[in-house]
Amino acid sequence: MNMEKKALNYLDKNTNILTSLAKDIWDHPQDGLEETYASKLISDKLEEAGFSVKRDVGYMPTAFLASWGVKRPIIGILGEYDALPGISQKVSSKKEAVIEGGFGHGCGHNLLGVGSLGAALAVKEVMEKNKIKGTIRYYGCPAEETLVGKVFMAKYGVFDDLDGAITWHPMYANTVWNSSSLAMNSFKFNFHGVSAHASDLGVGRSAFDAAILTDIGINYLRDNIMPEARIHGVITNGGLQPNILPPYAQSWYYVRAPHRDQVKEIYQRVLDIAKGATLMTGTTFDVEFIVGCYDYLANDIIGEVILEKLNKIGPPKFTNKEKSFAKELKSKVSPDIVKDTLKTYGLTREAIGEPLSEKIVYELGGFAKGDLINKSTEVGDVSYITPTAQFTTCCMPLGVGVHTWQAVASCGSTIGFKGMMLAAKTMALTVLDLMVKPKILRAAFAEFKKITDRKRYISPLPKSLISPIKKFDN
Repeated sequence: MNMEKKALNYLDKNTNILTSLAKDIWDHPQDGLEETYASKLISDKLEEAGFSVKRDVGYMPTAFLASWGVKRPIIGILGEYDALPGISQKVSSKKEAVIEGGFGHGCGHNLLGVGSLGAALAVKEVMEKNKIKGTIRYYGCPAEETLVGKVFMAKYGVFDDLDGAITWHPMYANTVWNSSSLAMNSFKFNFHGVSAHASDLGVGRSAFDAAILTDIGINYLRDNIMPEARIHGVITNGGLQPNILPPYAQSWYYVRAPHRDQVKEIYQRVLDIAKGATLMTGTTFDVEFIVGCYDYLANDIIGEVILEKLNKIGPPKFTNKEKSFAKELKSKVSPDIVKDTLKTYGLTREAIGEPLSEKIVYELGGFAKGDLINKSTEVGDVSYITPTAQFTTCCMPLGVGVHTWQAVASCGSTIGFKGMMLAAKTMALTVLDLMVKPKILRAAFAEFKKITDRKRYISPLPKSLISPIKKFDN
């Protein structure tokens, strides 16, 4: 039996176990940096299988690194397991919260983490039996939704010795993710003024006014930056009541742009706006830098291997019951959203499949080379350190977006589990090729050097920012 058949047989035999783990994590959704249940469940399984596990990576208690094997090549598989607030949902086509206002896996990270786990275990099984030299690593990455985990892990160099990395994401289509994403800075302004009765003009200094003036200035800045850039903001603290001049106010912003250096330039202009606002109001401010991340660089060489394996394994096959459930979920989505989704994909319903995709799509609009997703992922940081590729599989119906209650329902159902198993098999076969075919890794690294222009990764985090968790900070 060849190594690919061994990997696929292992995953087929362990489908029920992996499905049970994914459902268990779905049943215990937790916020980023607080994913104690999922982190322990996955890391314990890896430890039981013979992986050496290092926990508390990057000063994050729910981050871990599991390794098995010796020597090179060293290939990393990225896993995530954080949930989202406010979208708790049962496996139902009606909006029914498990806990009102609670967390839910609306991005399918219960599937992402366990699918990656299955791939790592299958690769280890084959490497051990076939006496293949090399090292397989599973990276337990917390807090992806706030773009934190991989950035802090990268700051401490845990990806530096990798020869390549792969990951995946639950979505609608079975395809390789070839497009780029936006680099980003997330930061808060803390404005400080002087409290006074609001009618005693000239006595106090309004921190709230400084926050408002900053926001007005940023609004005008939007007309003076590249159209691909994005600035999002909220005022998180604007005072207590109208007759008290607020001595403190806080606003929180994201600055996004296609490349890291563009984010840095726009960010500096935003800082200048805040400085100007405080000069106008006689207040002061300080900056609380939360996190920053890079744009994503897709490695075409590894992506081609992934596509080959997707085609070899074949798309998931869904039952009539699953399709009926998918139709019910899809019926809760506006028809205009479905049309816009198809427009973004650049494909017909027939070409991609509806309500669930049972096809492998070679190049999907929005995810194709040269396209730009107007969102961010800290997989981008990994892609600037080592050749990196990712892909998506069908885990939810057409038109159902991530971060919705419909996605929670789908990712807790057999629809999501089937997409997860396709992902696990695809990653396992891809990693095995990278382990035994050095020519692929050489080509992937040559491409990596070209697209990064041989520039060394520099963490976007300030040196003083030790951890995203305050109790660990100096």
